[in-house]
Amino acid sequence: MQKIKTLLPLLFSFFFFSCHTSYETQKIQYKDYRITKETADDAALKALLQPYADSVNKSMNDVIAVADVTLDKKQPEGNLGNLMADAMLAKAKEKYQAAVDLSVINFGGIRLPTIPQGNITRGKVFELSPFDNIIVLQTLNGKQLQEFFNHVASKGGWPVSGMSYQIKNKQAVNIKIGGIAMDLNKTYTMALLDYVANGGDDASMLRKIPQVNHGYLYRDALLEYFAEFNKSGKRISSKTENRVSYAD
Repeated sequence: MQKIKTLLPLLFSFFFFSCHTSYETQKIQYKDYRITKETADDAALKALLQPYADSVNKSMNDVIAVADVTLDKKQPEGNLGNLMADAMLAKAKEKYQAAVDLSVINFGGIRLPTIPQGNITRGKVFELSPFDNIIVLQTLNGKQLQEFFNHVASKGGWPVSGMSYQIKNKQAVNIKIGGIAMDLNKTYTMALLDYVANGGDDASMLRKIPQVNHGYLYRDALLEYFAEFNKSGKRISSKTENRVSYAD
């Protein structure tokens, strides 16, 4: 047994130094290849990817709805933002099977300045909402909601559905939900993007509020909401309704 104990350190040293001395540092070289419009296509790679490109392009070019008017992103209120907030509220109620009182879209989350009157393709919706944001629900009391919308007002106003508010001195005033003045002691369920619910766009006051999350992508909500117009033979029409305005 003593001989074995003596041999173990020797064996360890042998293997360690054997491995160490057999290791040789390899020289790594690399070269940058800049791809420009003048770069010649790789025929083999292009042929490999072409079926996938054709499939994606065909899908992105599918017309899913028709806009009856030009849809614009504006503050404090625009018809594009109203449409997107309406889509969120309608699909949140449907998918969560819950009584959702209101919805809000952060202004920066609208990634297109305008959607022209006419055909709306699937690709256009991907441009409008390119991120994999999820619709979540949060239940807030009136005091928490007031704090949140004071923040929204300080940002110049965000699109909403199911409610209205005014902006005065960068604060939210005259908040109404379902046409009724907000009660500071009552609770309200709000649909919003997980990005905002997690504190994005400086909405830190929402971080600690519990969320209901079913993994439903907001972009899918837009696609489904828009397609419903097409299926019923209707065109998309949205207008400003003083949901968000400046107080005198």
